[in-house]
Amino acid sequence: MSHYMIAGRQVQTHWISIGVLGSAALLGLYASSGKKKAPAINAQNPSEEQFIKDYLKKAEEKLKT
Repeated sequence: MSHYMIAGRQVQTHWISIGVLGSAALLGLYASSGKKKAPAINAQNPSEEQFIKDYLKKAEEKLKT
């Protein structure tokens, strides 16, 4: 079997592969975790903001069906 010398120790190649794949998986899980926030609504007046909220609510309901 082949190996690499890392910090004065022999490390077999399959352990390096496992470490790289494990690190990539953990990084992917970390990046996809967390709460997703909706962007702020920058309306000019309250009625416009309410219209946007109602429109988004109707669009989400339509996607569910």
